[in-house]
Amino acid sequence: MNHRRQITRAAELECLETLRDFVDTQCKDIPGMDEQTLYDLKLAVDEACTNIIIHGYSGMNPGSIILSVETDPKNVILTFTDFGHPFEPSEAAIPDVQAVLDGRPMGGFGLFLIYQCMDLVEYETNEDGNCLRLTKHIQNQAQTF
Repeated sequence: MNHRRQITRAAELECLETLRDFVDTQCKDIPGMDEQTLYDLKLAVDEACTNIIIHGYSGMNPGSIILSVETDPKNVILTFTDFGHPFEPSEAAIPDVQAVLDGRPMGGFGLFLIYQCMDLVEYETNEDGNCLRLTKHIQNQAQTF
């Protein structure tokens, strides 16, 4: 059975905790949900929303972030909608994870982390806004006999 819940918050760093907590509440009781998967989902929320706040609305009045959480027995799908500047995630530079920390520019790891912890990353922009859709597979641990 599919469930879909949505929350809208201001695109402000102070709202990150509320957005993470929303995902936690929607996902923690899903059969097969483990701590690592839940951590990955909340990390993706943090990174995606931070990018929207800092880059998407850069030079604009802060807008909103609409976060939708859709769950089914095999997947959790996080959908972020914003109305800031469009950005194509696949065109982002891949950070050098081997570079020495001293002298390394700040940032650049958000999308890298999202791609590492999610199973599918999709992005589109149109007249209805920017839409980032992240899918995480759930390892159902129930066995059938």
